[in-house]
Amino acid sequence: MTVSNGRFTDSERQGVYRAIFERRDVRSQFLPDPIPPDVLTRLLEAAHHAPSVGFMQPWDFIVIESRDVRETVLALFEQENHKAAERFEGERKEHYRSLKLQGIMESPLNLCITCDRSRGGPHVLGRNSIVETDLFSTCLAVQNLWLAARAEGIGVGWVSILDQAQLSTALNLPEHVYPLAYLCLGYVSEFLDQPELEAQGWRSRLPLSGAPGMARSALTGAVPGGGASG
Repeated sequence: MTVSNGRFTDSERQGVYRAIFERRDVRSQFLPDPIPPDVLTRLLEAAHHAPSVGFMQPWDFIVIESRDVRETVLALFEQENHKAAERFEGERKEHYRSLKLQGIMESPLNLCITCDRSRGGPHVLGRNSIVETDLFSTCLAVQNLWLAARAEGIGVGWVSILDQAQLSTALNLPEHVYPLAYLCLGYVSEFLDQPELEAQGWRSRLPLSGAPGMARSALTGAVPGGGASG
């Protein structure tokens, strides 16, 4: 129950912040248990209630259960992951190769959140100057789903090491639809205390104060933020 003026109760507010701080990019902890249809519906409803510029709501959700499709996407990942590893040298390359960066086959469900770049017609309120706001809006749908999933005890992993054109072909997407986020979803054995890349020593979370850019932001009064992927 909320209190006056639309404010959350203390427990409700704590739940929101808990979801934010305990959200993780899950790759290794998936359980085989299926996600019940009503729970999946709640997650998609949460994503669908994300804010969007001009209320264009450019997102669509493709639920992927087919093993054949997943194997195709996994092959695309492995191809791109090999190329990504070649960008590093020495111990850094070996460290990269040791990282678990996807859970395509292990998770009980894959989900692709797409952006229909024609949604709303050629002139969308608020999009004239920054045409990428449709992509930004779709990212907000991803975040809504991710936080709702954490509240449901469901892990989410974003597979970003994919060629988007090849992924579009694999999913038979029309030209004007962009596959923004390929996600792995499922219940997990645990949520790690730290983001996995931090726990594996790849990167550490930047402090809110004293982060790179502090001197520049001091001129404008902005507060810098930072964070490792996880």
